[in-house]
Amino acid sequence: MSHSTANPSSVNASSRLPLAGLRVLELGQLIAGPFCGRLLADFGADVLKVEAPEGGDPLRNWRVLKDGNSIWWEAQSRNKRSIAIDLRQAEGQALVRTLARDCDVLIENFRPGQLEQWGLAYERLSEEHPGLIMLRISGYGQTGPYKDRPGFGVIGEAMGGLRYLSGEPGQIPVRVGISIGDSLAALHGVIGIMMALREREVRGGKGQMIDVALYESVFNMMESLMPEHSVTGLVREPSGSSLPGIAPTNAYRCNNGLVLIAGNGDGIFRRLMTAIGREDLARDPALQTNAGRVAQVTRLDEAIAAWTAQRSVEHVLASLHEASVPVGRIYNASDIASDPHYQAREMLLPAKARESYDLIQPGIVPKLSETPGQLRYPAPRLGEHTREALSAAGLSADRIAQLISSGTVRQS
Repeated sequence: MSHSTANPSSVNASSRLPLAGLRVLELGQLIAGPFCGRLLADFGADVLKVEAPEGGDPLRNWRVLKDGNSIWWEAQSRNKRSIAIDLRQAEGQALVRTLARDCDVLIENFRPGQLEQWGLAYERLSEEHPGLIMLRISGYGQTGPYKDRPGFGVIGEAMGGLRYLSGEPGQIPVRVGISIGDSLAALHGVIGIMMALREREVRGGKGQMIDVALYESVFNMMESLMPEHSVTGLVREPSGSSLPGIAPTNAYRCNNGLVLIAGNGDGIFRRLMTAIGREDLARDPALQTNAGRVAQVTRLDEAIAAWTAQRSVEHVLASLHEASVPVGRIYNASDIASDPHYQAREMLLPAKARESYDLIQPGIVPKLSETPGQLRYPAPRLGEHTREALSAAGLSADRIAQLISSGTVRQS
């Protein structure tokens, strides 16, 4: 098949991709399932995205639109192909079963039971294709008393423990300004797929089902939250911009903005205190360990804040960089766009949308030294690859024309 390249300079000369040859059928929509598909596609997987013929993935209409299409869509669906199939029709469900027989991985993030209603249960698909790996992402998982509840990322963030800790003490918890629960579920999904592929390779070619819950993906990132509670009964509380139990690390006001300073290593702490002119604190025996600093965290924060308040962000950054103390500004989108480090690391990739306007795509992560990912082609139009995909699956041109005429599928 032939694809246009989004940006020739972004394509590695070797054109080797670690997931080249991996065939993925993406049934998900919005964020969690499709972000997982995008990560696989960035590294060479052939991701065929199944969308509803009318409207397609709702993400096509989310947030800021350009020429009637979501700009977010351009990032979320890059490197993918689109086939439009009506999964409510028996013929559409049969087409998915046909396509699944030729795929390594199927991704879905519907509510548990939906695939079963469509005759697309893993048990049925794996009978026809024992090597199939199915990733199922849902709010609460495929089992348990909550499995039938609808669940978006924000609910997973709350149940997983993250929302409770976000914000200032005594205030209504705030959400992180992105759908972090969905993205964490997608990352766990990719990990699960890689593990299942390895298992299939090593032990006889059999696939398996991967069950990822949004709330569990968040809970898995909560560090010592539950172990500490189980041993001491501690319920960790929100702490604003500081990190409880580690000091000093916080946000501090300068005379023209904010900086984040992390002086929470023993040597780093002494360098920080020296840099701000507080040799007395640098030498204080009671402050030579983290436990001692935590006990006097208010005193330390006040000392640092008194120093930053009289100086500009630029001065604080330069002084602490010279002292080898971790420090940074709080970036917004404009800061990121003009940052030379982002540019040097190829994290700002110039690209062209399918509708021919220019945009900056987020760079590809992680960075592999020998087989890096590539921005190969832009997000597809709805049903752009329907004929191509069905023809490759063995359907005749006449049969494809009948399916288009009946509304079962759509070709853009």
